[in-house]
Amino acid sequence: MRTSILIKTAGPFLLLTFVYFIVGFLTTVNGQCQGPLKIAFLSDVTENKNSLATLVSFSFFLGYLLNSSKTGRMIDRLGYKKTLMRSMIVMVIGVAFYLASALCAEYCSDVTIGIGSDMVPIGYFVFLLGSYLMGTSAAMLQVVINPYIAAYPLPGTQTVQRMNFTCAVNSIGTTIAPFFVTGVMFAGVSLDCVSASQLTLPFLVMVLVIAFTTWTTSKANLPDIEGTRENASDKPRRSIWSFRHLKYGVITIFFYVGTEVGVGNNMNLHAMDLMKQGYDWSPALLATLYWGGFLVGRTVSAGLKNVAPRPMLITVTLAAISLMTISLLTENLWLMAAVGLFHSVMWSCIFTLSVDGLKEYTSKASGIFMMGVFGGAVFPVLQGMLADSMGSWQYTWLLPLFCELVILWYGLMGYRKATKDQII
Repeated sequence: MRTSILIKTAGPFLLLTFVYFIVGFLTTVNGQCQGPLKIAFLSDVTENKNSLATLVSFSFFLGYLLNSSKTGRMIDRLGYKKTLMRSMIVMVIGVAFYLASALCAEYCSDVTIGIGSDMVPIGYFVFLLGSYLMGTSAAMLQVVINPYIAAYPLPGTQTVQRMNFTCAVNSIGTTIAPFFVTGVMFAGVSLDCVSASQLTLPFLVMVLVIAFTTWTTSKANLPDIEGTRENASDKPRRSIWSFRHLKYGVITIFFYVGTEVGVGNNMNLHAMDLMKQGYDWSPALLATLYWGGFLVGRTVSAGLKNVAPRPMLITVTLAAISLMTISLLTENLWLMAAVGLFHSVMWSCIFTLSVDGLKEYTSKASGIFMMGVFGGAVFPVLQGMLADSMGSWQYTWLLPLFCELVILWYGLMGYRKATKDQII
């Protein structure tokens, strides 16, 4: 009897936590494909190779910008369960386009599109479309999951704990994804010998697994949570953008995801360039250490009951700034990878501070908040363009460092609610 009560109480929470694992896994798989695809699809490109490689991240996070706010409105209209299912169907379609890109590489390798003086295989653009759809799905799923987890009445827990636990499980996916890319998708082949056709079988398996997960999720119970969304028939009392702490939270998350993705993805490209100069770096190991830091940090923080999100955010941001500065000056990428430990809790802290006290505006706020994730598209590409123009990645890390300073500002001042933002 007690077991059935526990399952009934925690079941929806655990279901969405598992879906968040999938989101983390596929997000990192998408990002870690930048390096291999740079070899497999862009080996003959002579100009703007780094810029084109970072378009993988740009396409993914463009989905956040264009679809996040729509999903918040969809939750208000359809509820959490129906929105969740539509999100997962988009994920299946996105992975299907990944598979299509591999098939194009295998059977249509001579079909190319000219960009400047370079001819880029059509399969690369099919992958970009798949990346956009995957980003759209990830955005939709997080718009569903974040407010649901934040408000879910799990006994003996508080909001930032639940968020960090869910994010910790998400980090398991991000941690294993780099080795999945190098060890499974490219079967341990040396990076300079990879072929896009090697993606066919792994992507086929991923399509089948995610399709099965979508089907099983459709059978699960996911009750609505009172007070987290507006009634579709009600006219909103005020604009969602009128809340000061949410507005600045969206801006902050734009910069946070910019530095998170910039470090996680571009660190590998930096390592690959250093390897050409004779340095002994392992891009997969660096990525695993970085995303593994997320797992460690989130797991530890999930057990901290009495730590408020604001002091936690200030502390970890100062630590990240220190490590990143030393890494930039010394070009020690191990220190850059260690930043992941401090990035781990920033998301949950910023989200918790941004939606604090919003009540029935929470679901819509989640959609608006997720628009800020588009920073993951902007800053890595800007950094890649800087690397192309400067001929080195070293001082491009000033860009992610600036992002860290914005996060620090939010923890110090930007989080404050205006007097008019108190909802009764």
